[in-house]
Amino acid sequence: MATSTGSDPSSHGCSLASPLLPPSKEPGWESGPGSRPEKLCIDDMLQKYCGEFGSWQLRHFVLTSMAWALEAFHTMVMIFADQEPAWWCIKGSGLRCDEKESSVCGLEPGSWEWKGGSGSSTAAQWGLVCAEKYKVGLVQALFFGGCMIGAGVFGHLSDSKLGRKGSLTVVCILNAIFGCLTSLAPDYFTYLLLRFLTGFSTGGVGLCSFVLATEPVGPTKRGAAGMSTFYFFSTGIALLSGIAYVSPSWRALYIASSIPSILFLVLVIPFISESPRWYLVRGKMNEAMKIMRTIAKSNGHHLPDGVILALDDEANDASNVNQSCKEATVEKEAITGSIIDVVQSPITRIRLFLTVGINFTCSVVYYGLSLNVVNLDTNLYLNVLLNAVAEMPAFTITALLLDKFGRKPLAIGTQWFSAIFCFMGCLMGNVGIWKVIRMFCAVLGIFGMAGTYNLLFIYTAELFPTVVRNAALGCAIQAAQMGAILAPLVVVLGGGFPFVVFGVCGLIGGMLAYYLPETLNKSLYDTMTGMEEGESV
Repeated sequence: MATSTGSDPSSHGCSLASPLLPPSKEPGWESGPGSRPEKLCIDDMLQKYCGEFGSWQLRHFVLTSMAWALEAFHTMVMIFADQEPAWWCIKGSGLRCDEKESSVCGLEPGSWEWKGGSGSSTAAQWGLVCAEKYKVGLVQALFFGGCMIGAGVFGHLSDSKLGRKGSLTVVCILNAIFGCLTSLAPDYFTYLLLRFLTGFSTGGVGLCSFVLATEPVGPTKRGAAGMSTFYFFSTGIALLSGIAYVSPSWRALYIASSIPSILFLVLVIPFISESPRWYLVRGKMNEAMKIMRTIAKSNGHHLPDGVILALDDEANDASNVNQSCKEATVEKEAITGSIIDVVQSPITRIRLFLTVGINFTCSVVYYGLSLNVVNLDTNLYLNVLLNAVAEMPAFTITALLLDKFGRKPLAIGTQWFSAIFCFMGCLMGNVGIWKVIRMFCAVLGIFGMAGTYNLLFIYTAELFPTVVRNAALGCAIQAAQMGAILAPLVVVLGGGFPFVVFGVCGLIGGMLAYYLPETLNKSLYDTMTGMEEGESV
C-alpha cells in the first residue's frame, strides 16, 4: 500500500497486501478456489492499482464540478434581479424632481421613473425601495434559510437512500423548476416563496457535487482537486454578470439563469458515475468494484481479479483474510450513519462543533464582502465580475500550498490575512483616495476568505468518515448559510462597521481552526469504527 510519508499505515484503518499472498504472483493472476484475496480500502486500491488522478478522474471531476456554476447562477442572481435601478426625472416635472438627489425617497410620486422600466428589477416592479427596502433583504435571508434546510436534508439523503448522483439529479431538477417558476411570480409574496424553495434545492448542489467529484480521487491528489472546485463557482459568477448585463428584465434573467440546470440534466448527468465509496458503505460491493475496474482501465492500469474492496475497519481485520474472493464480492448489509452518530462520538463531535463555527464566521465575511459591493458606488456588473476574477488567484495559491503546508496552517493563515485587511478597511474613509484604498482592502479581504471558503470543503470532508461525510458537510453548510443570512444585515449598516464585524469573524475563525487536526495525506475513513480505531493508535 502506498502510504503518506511518516505515517503508520495501520493508523488509517487500511492494510498492506496480505502477507500470505505468494510473492511470485504477478499482477493479474486469477484467483482460484481457496486463494486468498488482497483486501484493500479504496484509497489503497487507487494508489496501488487504479491511479489517483488519471483521465477517468479528470473527466468525472470536470463534469461533476460544473454543477458549481449552477449554484452560482441561482445564488448570485439576486444581486442583479433585486437591485435598485437608475432613475430619471420625467420631462416637465419641473421643481418637483431633482436628479441630484441620491434616492427617490424624497421625490413626489409621478415626477420620476425607472430608466429600464418597471420590469427591470423586482425593486422597480413592486416598489421595494425606501420604507419597503427591507423586503429585498428578507428575500435574500429566506433564500439562504432555504439553503440551510436543503443542505441538511440532501446531505442526509446523499449519504443514505439517494446517493451522491441521485441527490445531485434531484436538486438540479428542482432548481430548474423553481427558477423558471420564479420568473412568472405575479406578486412579491409568491416571489418570496419561490426564492425560498430555490434556496432549499440550491443548498444541496455544491454539497453533492463536491463529494461526488472528490471521493474517487486518491489521497495525495484530493486536496488540489477539492480546491479546484471553486473555480467553477467563480466562473459561474463571472458568466452571470454578463448574462445579467444583456437581460432586458429580471424575469428574463431568471429564465436565462435556470436554463443551464436543464442542460446539465440532459447533457452531463448521464455521463457521471455514482461514488464507489457510497456503493461500498451501502453494501453494493459489485457496483463499487465495477467502477474501480473502469477507473483502472481508463487510466491505463490493470486491477487484478484477486484484489477486492473492503471497508477501512475490515481491511486490517485478519479474521477476514480467509474469506474467498467470491464470498467477498457479494452484496453486504448496508452501513449507515447520521448526524446523531457524529455527535455521539467524542472525536467527531468536537470536529463538528469547530467546523460549524469556522464555516459560520467564514460565510459572514465571504458573503458580506461580496454583497458590500453595492456600497462602493461603482458599476455593479463590473464589480461583480472583478470580485469573481479576484477569487481565482486565491484558489490557485492555496491549491499550490495545500499539500506543502497542510490544511490547518492555511485555514488559519487565510482567515487572519482576510481579517487584517478588513480591519484596515474600517479605518479608511469613503472619499477620494481613501475610497480607492478601502476598495482594495475589500478585494484583498475577499481574496483571503475565498481561499478559506474553498479549503473548508476539502478539510471538512477529510475530517469525517464516508458514512456520515455528507451529513457533517451538510451541518457545516447549514452554519455557512446562517452566516450568509446575517451578512446582508451587517452590510446595510454601511460605513466602517461592516469591516469591523468581518475582521472579528476572520480572527475568531482562525482561532477555531487552530484546534482541528491536520489531515494532509491521510486516507479517508469509511466507517465510524474505522476512524475511532485509526485515531486511537
